[in-house]
Amino acid sequence: MIPSADSFKAAMRRVPSAVAIVGAAHQGERRGLIATAVCSVSAEPPQLLVCVNKRVRAHDHIRLAGHFGVSYLSQDQGDIAQAFAAPAGAPEDRFRTGDWTSGSTGAPLLRQALAAFECRVAQAIDCGTHTIYIGEIVALAQKDDLSLLYKSGLFSAA
Repeated sequence: MIPSADSFKAAMRRVPSAVAIVGAAHQGERRGLIATAVCSVSAEPPQLLVCVNKRVRAHDHIRLAGHFGVSYLSQDQGDIAQAFAAPAGAPEDRFRTGDWTSGSTGAPLLRQALAAFECRVAQAIDCGTHTIYIGEIVALAQKDDLSLLYKSGLFSAA
């Protein structure tokens, strides 16, 4: 028997995940979302993937822009996670928390991210309620710190 969506979500919430902000800029407007469904795809060429729900405002922004940024949060950036996890207000409001810059593609990147990746969309794969965006990494930055993790509805350091 296929598990229900609710039981699947409940099980996945028990698995600790690194917290990242995925963002895109298109026609001067930024959109972003908090994501735990991000992973590496390939080292040569360097690629990663993000799974983005089709209902969030950033979904179409990524498609239209053709690029996105992924900023992994460090242990002391819980306020940024909360800003992006909060119910949607004005899309730009989320970027008022943290120090953001634009990469060469225009993708929003957090200056003090644990790791930040600027990507060009290489593929977009339709997958149920989500689109899997595979991004070719065009730039990255990193620092040494502990990761911010999400598990069972809570943020914690590891």
